[in-house]
This record gives sequence, structure tokens and C-alpha cells, in this order.
Amino acid sequence: MVDNSNKEVIWNFFAHFILIVFAVICIIPMVITISVSLSNELDLARNGYSLFPRIFDLSAYRYIFKAPNALLNAYGVTIFITIIGTILGVLCMSLISYPLSRSDFKWRGIIGFVVLFTMLFNGGLVPTYIMITKYLKLRNNIFVMILPIIVNAWNIFLLVTYMKEIPASIVESAKIDGAREIVIYSRIILPLSKPALATIALLLSLRFWNEWYTALLYITDQSLLPLQFWMQRVMRNMQFLLMNQDMMGGDAISVNDLPSESVKMAMAVLAAGPMMLVFPFFQKYFAKGLKIGGVKG
Repeated sequence: MVDNSNKEVIWNFFAHFILIVFAVICIIPMVITISVSLSNELDLARNGYSLFPRIFDLSAYRYIFKAPNALLNAYGVTIFITIIGTILGVLCMSLISYPLSRSDFKWRGIIGFVVLFTMLFNGGLVPTYIMITKYLKLRNNIFVMILPIIVNAWNIFLLVTYMKEIPASIVESAKIDGAREIVIYSRIILPLSKPALATIALLLSLRFWNEWYTALLYITDQSLLPLQFWMQRVMRNMQFLLMNQDMMGGDAISVNDLPSESVKMAMAVLAAGPMMLVFPFFQKYFAKGLKIGGVKG
């Protein structure tokens, strides 16, 4: 018979093996993406994708960096809306969540219903467009990509759930010592809510970093285009040229001149790279934030 210690060793081995296999499966697509972005376009057309570049070629990155000022400007817009939007979003949602987490807050039920109502119904695209362009005057304004999405009902309820787990005795003790609500919120609630706040910040930053739809609706100023939307425009222009090369002089445009497949992957690397570098700083808190609302053992 196998004793309990051997069973535990065997179980741990299989558990780690499965997790390692799953991690490799998750990493392989990113490795292939990087490999294709560094591969020769003709070789890709003949032999397909590979885990490592068969013919090392930087044509895709050279094509993208033909307009470095436009790329850097798009990066700057995206970084700005990501940082400012994340800070404003976390601040606003934590300010809403804190009173909703307090059982002695008089208007808790009404405000909670209003927040929940926004999850079930919205004004629709046309009324929203009229409100933003005609009344708020945010067309071709960088804050149009920030203000409409800094508050999310699901994130508010996630924060409320976490803040409810903070012992009420801590708040009561602070009140006895003469602390005001703003002091309790800033010096007690926020520091104790770091895992939840970090989770919300990561979700918000991903939302802002991948922003393109709002820019499609409200932005026509080229200097305000975010990274994702700018890359979509580059790809659309490339596809248009490839589809109409017969009309533009036959061999004037070739696959070698426009490395479409490798450019797609190069853009994916440039778009995802910064967030992949940021994620490890949130990982410690994000793992804790995922357990929000779980039953304590």
C-alpha cells in the first residue's frame, strides 16, 4: 500500500505537471507572435508560421517605424489616457464604494439601486453620442476617451464587497479618536483595500490601453488617435494597397514591400508589450483580489 506521504508527492507531481503544461500552452502563442513578427514575409507565405524565425527579418518593424512621430504620438495618447483614466477611475469608484459598504449610510439602498440599474439598461448609442458631442462638447477632446468609462458598476460592487470585510470596529475606533470620514477613508480604508484597488486598477488600465471604439466615434484629430486605433488604420491602409495593387501599377506593390502578416504580429507585440511589463507589479495584489467575496475558512 502507498502511504499518505507518497500519495501527496504523486499528487503534487501531477498537479505541477498539469500547471506547467498549461503555462506552456499559454506562452506558445506569444512566442509564435514574436517569431512571426521577426520573420521574412516570403518565407511565411511559403512555409507558414514557426516557433522560431527561419529567416530573421526586421522588415515589419521597419515598416511600422517609417512614421515614428505618429507612432510615438499614439503611444503618448494611450499612456496618458491609461494613467489618468486609471487614477480617476480608482478614485471615483472607491469614493462611491466606501459609503455603500457602510451599513449606517442613509442613502445606501437608493444609490446602490442606481448603480445596479446602469448594469441592466443604458441610454443607447445615439443618445450617448448626442450627449457627448452636443451638450458635453467632448468631440475631439482627449477626455472623451476617459470620462465616459471611469466608473463601472461591476467594479463598484467588487470594491463594496471587499470593503464590507474590513472590521467595523476599526472605523469606530477611529471615530472615537476624533477622525473625520475623509481621514478614515484615506488613511484606513484605502490602505486596507490595496488588493481590491490593484485589481480594479489593472482591469481599468487594460480597458484604457485597448481603447479604440470611443476614438472611432468621437476623434477625427490625428494628434489624438490612441495606439490601438492608429494601428488599425495602418492595417486598413495596407490591406487597401494589397487589394488594389493591379489598379496602382501591377508590380509597384509586392508582398515583400508590404509584409502584412509579420506587420500584424509586430503590432500585436508593440501593443501588448508594455502591459505585459506592468502586469507583474500588480500580480501580487491581483491574486488576492480574485478571492474577493470568497468564504473565509
